[in-house]
Amino acid sequence: MSQSSSPQPLTRPQDIVEAAGLPVGSGNMRPGYDPRLANEDLAPLRKQKWTSYNIFAFWMSDVHSVGGYVTAGSLFALGIASWQVLIALVVGICIVQFFTNLVAKPSQRTGVPYPVVNRFLFGIKGANVPAIIRGVIAIAWYGVQTYLAAESLTIVFLKFIPASAALLEPSFLGLDALGWISYAILWVAQAAVFWNGMEAIRRFIDFAGPAVYVVMIVLAVYLVSQAGWENISLDLSSGEPLDFWASIPVMLTAVAIVVSYFSGPMLNFGDFARYGKSFQAVKRGNFWGLPINFLFFSILTVLTASATVPVFGELITDPIHTVERIDHWFAVLLGGLTFVTATVGINIVANFISPAFDFSNVAPHRISWRMGGMIAAVGSVLLTPWNWYSNDQAIHYSLGILSALIGPLFGILIAGYYVVSKQRIRVDEMYTMSEQGAYWYRRGYNPNAMWAIVGAGVPTILLAIVPKSLVFAGVIDAGWGSIGDFTWFIGCGLGFALFTLLERRNPRVPTLEGDAEGVSDGTAPDVLEGYPDTATASVAVADQTEGSLQVR
Repeated sequence: MSQSSSPQPLTRPQDIVEAAGLPVGSGNMRPGYDPRLANEDLAPLRKQKWTSYNIFAFWMSDVHSVGGYVTAGSLFALGIASWQVLIALVVGICIVQFFTNLVAKPSQRTGVPYPVVNRFLFGIKGANVPAIIRGVIAIAWYGVQTYLAAESLTIVFLKFIPASAALLEPSFLGLDALGWISYAILWVAQAAVFWNGMEAIRRFIDFAGPAVYVVMIVLAVYLVSQAGWENISLDLSSGEPLDFWASIPVMLTAVAIVVSYFSGPMLNFGDFARYGKSFQAVKRGNFWGLPINFLFFSILTVLTASATVPVFGELITDPIHTVERIDHWFAVLLGGLTFVTATVGINIVANFISPAFDFSNVAPHRISWRMGGMIAAVGSVLLTPWNWYSNDQAIHYSLGILSALIGPLFGILIAGYYVVSKQRIRVDEMYTMSEQGAYWYRRGYNPNAMWAIVGAGVPTILLAIVPKSLVFAGVIDAGWGSIGDFTWFIGCGLGFALFTLLERRNPRVPTLEGDAEGVSDGTAPDVLEGYPDTATASVAVADQTEGSLQVR
């Protein structure tokens, strides 16, 4: 019998271990939840405590990284002027903000992470498909960010331990011995922060974002003072300058690259939005953390990169190499450790938390949140990211392929929540294996969602791979290769359209119109007391006394 027809009584929390690193009792494991679908990590949150600042700090950690700096700097290689790069950065981040708010709402209102919220769309078992896809992508990015942070640490080693240069000669799997040592140190450090749980991670990112800003501002001021303001040129474009009309498609490409860079954390932002005190608090944090924060970060990036030309005689768009060129031990130490901290921050929030929930979702009774994260950490080494993420072309090519997989998942989620289900989810039904459950569909899979993934994913992956491969082979003109930068938009649009059409032709997702008990209704007024609106029956702590329910 489904839980909708026989609702479970409210009970005290059934947590027996920590919930995703939170204190015992933070989740709400109810007696009716199937252990094959739920553990303390995946159950709805009992309390949602993150403020706008916590969300703001999350985005600071996401933006202030070597990868973000390098990606922004790589846009100058496209041949457009600095002011055009700046506009592209701002437009791209505003698009990210808009879509991030959309994906945040279902998780914030239900109090569940990204892989769980997918169960109402893909089916109880089908939700493992997007979870595994997102988890694998996170593993790739985890390796990249750890490698970039390790480069900063290597510079510190070379500056303060000159004998370590001897370790640059021996290499294994494409990485020298010193690089392996730096990578291992960062790998262990990140695992240690992650292992201490979400509260430790929240405290870390609350500190890391502002700290990195201070150092970046100091670096920009130092370089500009060394260069002299009169010698700063904001025109950093390389190659022949483009006229206005020729620059438009290039600017659009730059916008697409920005969206692609943030597409991973944007897709699983629900893993963090679930902790938000209210949806309004999440939106405020997104506003300050994305357009405002990113604009200031972009200005610092442009000023710092511009100053490297008169100071060092060449344009340097990698902050690690910029710090390396400053001939002062304190600058190398402070800059190196700061960029290590920044990259550890983004790695944990964007690439550790996601697979932790994603892989735990596959087998909650066997894989805990911590085990899921460690699976990602080990997998990141096996991918040897230093062999494929080393230049501007590789960056853009990699982003295109990854976004081709992420875009369709995003489009399906948005279509399912806002168009098909009209923001109504029966939370308890996402934790039952009953074949009469609302989200069982066909053998635990929603056929419409499965076909939408295939229909949207295959063409976007081909668009990401084929055109650029033909360009590299010299078969077609280089201009055609830029279509791979738009795979997120293409995949998102196709996923949205296909899922909507399939659901209209053969409806599967219940709309729950007229139901209220145990239903999270995203159209209801925002709740500011830490509970996800009308889904109180699934997330509140309650006492059952004398046959009546008393919600605490």
